[in-house]
Amino acid sequence: MKDNFRSRLHKEIMFLFELKKTERLWHIPVLASLCVGLPLLIGYYFDKLDYGILSCMAGLVILYLPSTTLARRMITLLACSFGFMISFAIGISFSFNPIFSSIVLGLFAGAVYLVVNYFGMKPPGSFFFIMIASIASCMPFDLMTIPTRVGLIGMGAMLACFLAFFYSLYITKKSPQKSELIVVKRKYYATLFEALIVGFFIFLSLLAGHLLQLENPYWLPISCAAVMQGASFQHIWQRSFQRILGTFIGLGLAWLLLLLKMTPLTICISIMVLQFIIEMLIGRHYGLAVIFITPLTLFLAEAGSAMTVDPTTLISVRFMDILLGSVIGAIGGWFLHHEQFRHKAERQIRKTRVHVLRK
Repeated sequence: MKDNFRSRLHKEIMFLFELKKTERLWHIPVLASLCVGLPLLIGYYFDKLDYGILSCMAGLVILYLPSTTLARRMITLLACSFGFMISFAIGISFSFNPIFSSIVLGLFAGAVYLVVNYFGMKPPGSFFFIMIASIASCMPFDLMTIPTRVGLIGMGAMLACFLAFFYSLYITKKSPQKSELIVVKRKYYATLFEALIVGFFIFLSLLAGHLLQLENPYWLPISCAAVMQGASFQHIWQRSFQRILGTFIGLGLAWLLLLLKMTPLTICISIMVLQFIIEMLIGRHYGLAVIFITPLTLFLAEAGSAMTVDPTTLISVRFMDILLGSVIGAIGGWFLHHEQFRHKAERQIRKTRVHVLRK
């Protein structure tokens, strides 16, 4: 028993230092940096950094660009861009009430998970849709500004599509891509069960943030969603551990950067550099990428307060938020990948469906 524990512990420690091979071209990190950075620099130039930050979040849609034909690339990216706008619109439209907002976010997260899995979309899957909806659901509700904010998300996404189009023209001519069929998964009951679990724990994480009266409760569902992206329970455990450890180191990095008394311009440049590093690392080692994801998300979500609030206070609060969200995500992952629980739940869903249809 003791030897088995030692060998497993040794395996997990070695996994922390393992760098996977990746076929990802360096073009994608550069393209992602431009899609995120250009809206920021435009916002900075016109003294509208808050608008730039909102638009640059939509630039993350570039991460859904598939390696296929030009037509398939653009169709996928335009569909995801529309999805980003819907995500933000739903999140901000129901932000007037914490409990109602939590319920809507949970339902939305479950629905997005269903759609993404139905079409067999590759990672990052449903994560960024949930992230954008989570941030929007915690913004102050102002009916008059909703069209402007949704429009800024649309502009950021369209800029990413514009850059992706010219990049795709170049890369498909240089190395022609094979046309891929859209993969439609037919495991209805299994996917529905997973969607219910994901939706419930996203709802639970945001509700917990509101009940604990956290200043920015969206950190909990974002961390929860990131951890639950794991393909198996072991993968989720590894992601939870790596996310907590990576977050701790990443917050230290963010703290050092904030001590430099960063200006709006240096924050914009830092976000671009961090985005490039993340895209270079994410396929090789999740834990290392999290070290840079943490300051990036901190700057994106709190660029205004990051320049005014005491760095030590900000960092300590964010660590507790991310830790709590990761723990909730790990618990959700246990339910998601527990075989006996899955079979019982799927059987019950079948019985309920048959009972409803007979009526």
